[in-house]
Amino acid sequence: MNQSREEVNNTNEQPKRTIAEWITFGAATCILSGIVGLVIYTKLTDKQQAPILSVQTKEAIRQANGKYQVPFEITNDGDKTAESVQILAELKVNNEVEQTGEQQIDFLSSREKEEGAFIFDTDPNKGELKIRVASYKLP
Repeated sequence: MNQSREEVNNTNEQPKRTIAEWITFGAATCILSGIVGLVIYTKLTDKQQAPILSVQTKEAIRQANGKYQVPFEITNDGDKTAESVQILAELKVNNEVEQTGEQQIDFLSSREKEEGAFIFDTDPNKGELKIRVASYKLP
């Protein structure tokens, strides 16, 4: 009977940890603390800018099949992604709107660039061409 009690007492006692286990535990604790600290620091100091969108013509106007292609490039210089970016082009000749065009970019990530082209029937060099970002939404 004494022997059974000793066996029960021995099974309830936890074995002592080895030095290797303590070192591993310490290293894991340091890594976890560092990650948690970085997440908290990032949340406190991160001042993400809204999307900053700019569009400009990229190359010279090209003519093909009686149409005029105006290549453009749009850039998001902000820190957040923009969704459903709408780009408008307006061609005025003699102070009258001759043609308009619209492009839709599904999404534009931070520091991302996209290229496209507007196609006109009238030569844009004969008038005033304005290309601008009309709208976007945040994801």
